[in-house]
Amino acid sequence: MGYGCDATNTLRLWSAHATNEMNINKFNQGEYSAAVEDKNFSENVSRVLYPNDSTESGKILRLGQEYFLVSATLQNILDVHSRVHGTLTNLAEKVAIHLNDTHPVLAIPELMRLLIDEHEYAWEAAWQLCGKIFSYTNHTLMSEALERWSVDLLGRLLPRHLQIIFEINEHFLNQIKQRYPNNSELLTRLSLIDESHGRYVRMAWLAVVGSYKVNGVSQLHSELMIQEIFADFAKVLPERFCNITNGITPRRWLALCNKPLASLIDETIGTGWREDLTRLSQLQQRTDFPLFIERLKTCKLENKVALADYIAQNLNMIVNPHALFDVQIKRIHEYKRQLLNILQVIGRYNLMLQYPEKNWVSRVVIFSGKAASSYVNAKMIIRLINDVAQVINHDARLKNRLKVIFIPNYSVSLAQLIIPATDLSEQISLAGTEASGTGNMKFALNGALTIGTLDGANIEIREHVGKENMFIFGHTAEEVEALRSKGYDPRKIYEEHEDLHQVLNSLVSGVFSPDDPNRYYPLYDSLINFGDYYQLLADYHAYVQAQDAVDKLYQDPNLWAQKALCNIANMGYFSSDRTIGEYMEKIWGI
Repeated sequence: MGYGCDATNTLRLWSAHATNEMNINKFNQGEYSAAVEDKNFSENVSRVLYPNDSTESGKILRLGQEYFLVSATLQNILDVHSRVHGTLTNLAEKVAIHLNDTHPVLAIPELMRLLIDEHEYAWEAAWQLCGKIFSYTNHTLMSEALERWSVDLLGRLLPRHLQIIFEINEHFLNQIKQRYPNNSELLTRLSLIDESHGRYVRMAWLAVVGSYKVNGVSQLHSELMIQEIFADFAKVLPERFCNITNGITPRRWLALCNKPLASLIDETIGTGWREDLTRLSQLQQRTDFPLFIERLKTCKLENKVALADYIAQNLNMIVNPHALFDVQIKRIHEYKRQLLNILQVIGRYNLMLQYPEKNWVSRVVIFSGKAASSYVNAKMIIRLINDVAQVINHDARLKNRLKVIFIPNYSVSLAQLIIPATDLSEQISLAGTEASGTGNMKFALNGALTIGTLDGANIEIREHVGKENMFIFGHTAEEVEALRSKGYDPRKIYEEHEDLHQVLNSLVSGVFSPDDPNRYYPLYDSLINFGDYYQLLADYHAYVQAQDAVDKLYQDPNLWAQKALCNIANMGYFSSDRTIGEYMEKIWGI
């Protein structure tokens, strides 16, 4: 249901059911498992989303799953449209299909198949229709996330679609040949088929060729998208590319999840911010109102108590709600650098033992998130966080001034509990790797201060809330590339800095894995001997200095709360209502 209106939207949920429940002949022969084998195989397609695709059988299931979902949806769209309008000739006037990253890109050849094979359209007419219907949002610069399917696998599972993809490729390359004759290298780079190492269909390339608009999701991401991964397409199809910065819904990510703060805002400026988030700017003038700042601090404490209760009840761990709640919750991936965070925590632990009499700010460092099923290093990072927590949380010398918590089974519901309770939002991805992020927006809207790199939407958040109300550190995207191109040497940093040397050696000396001292050698090697691709060591000391600045500010609760209010008051731009308005205006034309 739409908020505060009469509109509803249809959510299509598809489930696979076998046409043949069982093979009765095999059943009568006593082969009971084999009798239902076909049924199980058919229904696996909708049993678990995103199977492990590191194996051949996993790839087959993943590809079948993607096709099943787009085909069911497209057939439903055409069926409803035909019943309402009696014709498909006006399909492009009534239907916009938006491809959310590369996973649904099979929709392009599938719509072509349906129009040509089922509705008897000529090839050229079907392609012209598709070219007015599809638009594509790219969500990542990570090459491994830009889906590719082997020609062999597509040919076995979806031979008709492979044929159509070849035809689309030929049609597109013929157009390019006319514009850029005698440029075979450009044709090779633009081809939907990558033949450099085997033959693969580049699904992101297909999305760009088959869509009339392609957008990135933050200013930096959109710039890097056309400078790097789609540079050749941006040269030949410049009008096709645009930026639409992500947004978040204030209904869920403030009104629903943070009742104490929402009530305070309602009382102060009224309820209209739910539909026009820019009204939060009226709160800016309250930064100098001591009573308002006190009430804001009370709201935060109430949310922190609620999270502390959850941790106590579900993890059997007592945390102090007056401590600084330092939070990194997101998908576990090396580029998001949860490993940098836990290394810094180990460094803090070492210093606390070295200087026990220092007036340390109490911290609760909270992690949550899931790793892809076949992502070995990401799973190892989760295990390291838990092993470090086991040591730190039971070290009486710390006097409970440092706790590390990994909250399992991350979900939107859990995020709704954690985000309002957060003091410090960790947005520390390597600059140039995060497309946008929306967690960064959710945290700032709920009065958390960001510690982060100039990556994704962090850059635009800084423009709106002010650099003095964030903790920015680390290399920029340009500096990351410069460091990489001139020859980055992480071992040199490791050998020159005793504190970092001590932190990294603790990974492989059994401090956090006494039962298996070699457990974290792969992480150690990835940082020191195998190039530290995401440049953790290059940013480590700048990160530590930023954390020192966090400690210093947190010791002034009123100033911290004033900066938190500056974040809340200046997040109006990041409403999903603005985002969707831009999609309507720039892309869908509605």
